[in-house]
Parts: sequence; structure tokens; C-alpha cells
Amino acid sequence: MVSTAFSTLFQRYMNGNIVLQIVVGIACGVALATLLPDTAQAVGLLGDIFVKALKAIAPLLVFILVMASIANHKKNQQTYIKPVLVLYLAGTLIAATTAVIFSFVFPTELSLVSSQVSQSAPEGVGEVLRTLIFNMVDNPVNALVNANYIGLLTWAVGFGLGLRHGSETTKGVLQNLADSVTSIVGFIIRLAPFGIFGLVANTVASTGFDALLGYTHLLAVLLSAMLFIALVTNPLLVYLTTRQNPYPLVFTCLKESGITAFFTRSSAANIPVNMALCKRLKLDEDTYSVSIPLGATINMGGAAITITILTLAAVNTLGIPVDFPTAILLSIIAAVSACGSSGVAGGSLLLIPLACSLFNIPNEVAMQVVAVGFILGVLQDSAETALNSSTDVLFTAAACRKQER
Repeated sequence: MVSTAFSTLFQRYMNGNIVLQIVVGIACGVALATLLPDTAQAVGLLGDIFVKALKAIAPLLVFILVMASIANHKKNQQTYIKPVLVLYLAGTLIAATTAVIFSFVFPTELSLVSSQVSQSAPEGVGEVLRTLIFNMVDNPVNALVNANYIGLLTWAVGFGLGLRHGSETTKGVLQNLADSVTSIVGFIIRLAPFGIFGLVANTVASTGFDALLGYTHLLAVLLSAMLFIALVTNPLLVYLTTRQNPYPLVFTCLKESGITAFFTRSSAANIPVNMALCKRLKLDEDTYSVSIPLGATINMGGAAITITILTLAAVNTLGIPVDFPTAILLSIIAAVSACGSSGVAGGSLLLIPLACSLFNIPNEVAMQVVAVGFILGVLQDSAETALNSSTDVLFTAAACRKQER
């Protein structure tokens, strides 16, 4: 009887609304941190395990999904990858421009902290491009171990093209492997409420919200710019592409992809959620099986906003004069360079010193800005991931629906 009751309870949980479960997890985490802070810090182990599991499986997921989708692609079968890539590029450039406008309209200054960040950051565009090329030809096993997504994409495309000439049995095994890894990630994401419960409890018990309150204005500018992209410019791009009301699709993507990505804070780990959403939207499978993993690595609208606004905040703090065209150039260079930062701890934040170098800001000051970014990361990184991940599905759907009309 006990076994049957447990099985029934487990099935109800797995079939329940994950968004509602996450909300309950957050509420429980805040309550526990408020009432029993010592216990809340111990419960933080659940969050650490959840994040560790996501980081462990995400590189393997990207590698196998891209390889399987390319290997199983039928010759002469129509796909809509090019329009999706155009939308990715346009969305990133518009996000960069929007971030500059918000920075000029709502100028922000920082009370720079004294703490330093231990990771090394790129010193120039040349170094970033050099690192990008070397990451592409990294040993595939090493790329898996170090979560080098650029290298994983390169090798996955190579192996996938080679396996297109393999037998149907080999392709079938590869597809089964991709389905298995997707199922594992899906199971991990279903456990997100427990992981988020631990993360929220530990964060609130350890630091509270005092650290965020000191940077309320900066955080408001960052989140407002991301909301503007999600609710104004992205829908405009979708309308120009499909000539249909974009908001039903926009809200669907934000609800079913963005909310999950907000709490997992990993575009790569959110790939199965996006793939399942694309399937429910009845999009072209040969398109989304490639565009979704690719977007998780190169679609950098959120990163463009973060890098630009934090860098221009540093510029304002130091009283450095800057004109609008120079600021636009800064944001474009930083956003494009962010494609090479996959797998690096801190992600887009570690591109800030590169952007600061364009204004001759000392690296010591730039790294203090990075430290501020890590403080804001509780909300900034979550919002950035939600924007990027939901946009992957949004642009893929827009391109597919345009071609299918």
C-alpha cells in the first residue's frame, strides 16, 4: 500500500505544472530562510546538486543533439536555418542598440566594490577571436570535460556530416541516444522545484536582499531593457517576419521556455524544454533540432544588454565622455565576442573588461565592475538566460511559419 501510494504521488508530481511547483519551491525557500536560517543554509545542498547535475549533462546534450540532428537530416530536405540565423543576428544587434539607448536615457553610476574576481578575462578583440578559433579545434573529449560549447558544436557538426553516410541502423542508434539524454535532462528539470527551493533558501539566509538593494537603479535599467526586448522589439521582428499578431507566440515562449530558463539559469540545460515546445507548436523538426542547440550558444541578445549597460555604467562613473556611435560599436563588438565565452565561468560578465578596454578603463576597475555583476547575477543572469532561451524558440517559430505560409 505504501509503495502504491508513493508511486501515485510521484506520478502526480511528474505530471504537475512545473511553473506552479517552482513558485511553491521559492515560497518555501524564503519561508525557511526567514524562520530557520541555519537549516536553510544546509538545505542549500539541494540547490548545489541541482546546478551540478545541469552543468554535467548540458555539454553532452548539446553535442549529441546537434550530431544526431545533422546525421539524420534527409538529403534535399528543406530547412529554414538561414532565416533563423538572420533573426538571431538582427535580435542581438537590436538588443545592443537598445541597451545603449537605455544607458543614455537612464545613466547609471556605480559605487565600485573593492572585491576582485579571480577569473582572467580577455584583453582584446584579437585575443577573443584567437580563443574562439582554438576552442573550435579543441580535443572533443577535452571540450566535453570543460564545457567548451564552441568546440562541441564544431565537432558535432563534423561528426554529424560524416555520419550522414552511415547506415540507417547507426543513425537510429544515434537518435535513440539523443532521446535518452534528452529524457535525462527532462527528469533533472522536473526536479527543479527542489533545487530552486535549496538555492533560494541558501541565498536569502546567507545574504538576504541587501546586496541587491544597493544597486536597485542599475538592476532596474538592466531588467527594463530586457523586458523591452522581450515585449516590444522581439514581437516587432516576429510581426515583420510573419505578418501576424506576434503576442500569442511571444507569451507562449516566455511562459513555457522563459520561466524555466529563469530558474535553471542555463540555456543549454533548457534545450529539451525548447525542443518539446517546438514540437507542440508543430514546427519543422529538421529546423528546430539544429536551431535550438545553436541558439543556446550564439543567440546573445541578453549578453549584449548586460555587457553594454554595465560597461557604460563604469564609463559614467569615471566621467569618460562617449558619443552614441562609439557606444553602439562597443555593444556590437562585445556581443559578437560573447559567442566565444561559452563554458567560461561568469559568461557574459567576463567580457566586460574587453568592452571597458575600448575606453581605456584600467583592468582593476573593470574587474570591480565584474564583481558588481556577480552581485546582480541573482536576477540579472536569470533574466538574461530567460530572454535568450525564449528567443531561440520565438525566432525559430517565426522563421518556420513564414516559410510554411
